[in-house]
Amino acid sequence: MSQDPLPTTATKKRPLWVILSVLLALTACGAAGYRWWVMQTSKDGPAAATVKKPLPAAPVFMPLETFTVNLVTPDNNLERVLYIGLTLRLPDEETRRQLNDFLPEVRSRLLMLLAQQEAEQLANESGKQQLVTQIKDVLSLPLVKGQPPQVISDVLFTAFILR
Repeated sequence: MSQDPLPTTATKKRPLWVILSVLLALTACGAAGYRWWVMQTSKDGPAAATVKKPLPAAPVFMPLETFTVNLVTPDNNLERVLYIGLTLRLPDEETRRQLNDFLPEVRSRLLMLLAQQEAEQLANESGKQQLVTQIKDVLSLPLVKGQPPQVISDVLFTAFILR
């Protein structure tokens, strides 16, 4: 009977070692598989990283001094005034340089356009959108004969007071 307890403790220890050995083998296989996967993706990683889409170019803005103009009214009321600040979004620095070189002409074109506006039209959103389109049109015309048209990406209002 003295031999009976020994085999039971040995049998209890054996499954514990088997379970630990299997867990250790599975962990080692998992770590090796993960390491192999990391090594394979790192070979393709830098090439895949260079295929990323290029970042868009930083926007080019040209702020203009504010304009104050009398607006056209049916009763010729000179009290109707528009105070407007504009910033132009341009496609590149070359366009900004060219507009800046001809700034007096740019401002003159804008003043002439703004002075033709009617107060009732500018009071609603569609009138403001129409003004943006008109500003783009008037500034896109060549500043000098033989020069290509200017590209104005957008016109942004930085101040807009209608009195």
